[in-house]
Amino acid sequence: MFDKIIAAVDTSKVNKHVFSKALELAKLTGAQLKILHVLSPEENGCPDVTGYLRTYYSSETFDRAEEHGQQLWERFTQKCLQMVQSYEDEAEVAGVNTECCQVSGSPGLTICEVARSWGADLIVIGRRGHLSKLEELVLGSVSKYVLHHASCAVLVVPRFG
Repeated sequence: MFDKIIAAVDTSKVNKHVFSKALELAKLTGAQLKILHVLSPEENGCPDVTGYLRTYYSSETFDRAEEHGQQLWERFTQKCLQMVQSYEDEAEVAGVNTECCQVSGSPGLTICEVARSWGADLIVIGRRGHLSKLEELVLGSVSKYVLHHASCAVLVVPRFG
């Protein structure tokens, strides 16, 4: 049924459900599992480094602010990598052939590109449900983008499912 499954995780509340569904499917089908996290400034919990930097005007203060912003970003990156690696460890203990991947980019586009290049059969992704109908129409959403652009099947896990 499925040979390669991507669990597209992030720092949202639906994150654990996405991983659990992907792991369950990988165990049932004997599929390989790739746990993918896309680092993006739009992600929940990501430090607003650019907003932080805009508040400084002198070059000396700006340089210190830039350094602090970089430290915040590196901490966030490391925290996310630890999350992905803990999922990888959990999947390996469950007997699933697993790898993890953390890349920077536009989430929807990057998820679709990784799925295409890896030859995924299924993408498991969450839907946070934060956007109103109008906001989603204007701004779009990552899960909606993936549904429309993925080269394979997509399973969308609802926020409370």
